[in-house]
Amino acid sequence: MIGLWDTTGNEVVKALAAERRSAGGVASGMALTLIVVVDEKRVREAEAAATIAAAAHPCRLLVVVRADVERERNRLDAEIVVGGRLGPCEAVVTRMYGRLALHAESVVMPLLVPDVPVVTWWHGEPPAEIATDFLGVVADRRITDCAQAVDPIEALRERARDYSPGDTDLAWTRITPWRTLVAGAFDTTEARVTEATVVAPRRDPTAALMQGWLAARLGIQPQWQHTDDHPRMRQVQLRCANGDELTLTRDDSMATFRRTGQDDRMLPLVRRPLGDELAEELRRLDADQVYAEALGTAAGLAGLEQRPAQRVHVWKDPATARRAEAGVSAHADTSTTS
Repeated sequence: MIGLWDTTGNEVVKALAAERRSAGGVASGMALTLIVVVDEKRVREAEAAATIAAAAHPCRLLVVVRADVERERNRLDAEIVVGGRLGPCEAVVTRMYGRLALHAESVVMPLLVPDVPVVTWWHGEPPAEIATDFLGVVADRRITDCAQAVDPIEALRERARDYSPGDTDLAWTRITPWRTLVAGAFDTTEARVTEATVVAPRRDPTAALMQGWLAARLGIQPQWQHTDDHPRMRQVQLRCANGDELTLTRDDSMATFRRTGQDDRMLPLVRRPLGDELAEELRRLDADQVYAEALGTAAGLAGLEQRPAQRVHVWKDPATARRAEAGVSAHADTSTTS
């Protein structure tokens, strides 16, 4: 590992090139560049997930930690790791302070691997508008996680309003095993589904997407039965036109599949580690139309997959916005007092 403190973007580029020459074969064959936007307290968690994903998709990992954007003096610290604890992965962890944090692209752009796709992953609360972050605009694929928002369901609606082909969310990735088992139940029947119920907590974004997926695929309006007895989606119930009922119920790492006239079956339904979820999303770098349909249906917005794939960067200064909000609040307090 190479540590560079109070350095410049140019010095980081030089140090990475030197480390790659030293590593030799370890640093060859990069399939993509993965940009991770993360808070300081979650850097190690993001690195651990990227290490798992890199085993299937060797990549250059660029971790961007923005801190104290109102600090008067700009500063850039960087760590460079090639191979080692991060496996078949080149990593540059950059910590940016002051106004430099608002222009992270000036450091990141020279570090992108030439001629390979770029994926940006926000490991934390998703941005309200991806277009305000240049690191999202430059990416071919953009990964968010609504489950980390204060209000996951409202965050999912924001993702629909802000959607552009190439966007995805890890809440969608988490229902891949559910979708696989539900779809597999119809391998031996052509019965039409007339009703569906999803049993899950009120604030579970995976349940909202499951409801949207069932509605988009089956042309019905599934019901959402809220429960506080389980921390995540518990059950999917389907009722068919021929009278059959199909129920898939999660119980720890297994699921019980019940079907009218058949014996119960136990099927694996494991909650995967974050790295496996990330690796799944890195398998495809084109637009996920099925996700777009499910997201749009869940949010009540049609035609998401028909939106332009290109984004135009919208400059937004969070420091100025905070000062403006503070000024409005102070003015309101003064008006109330007087």
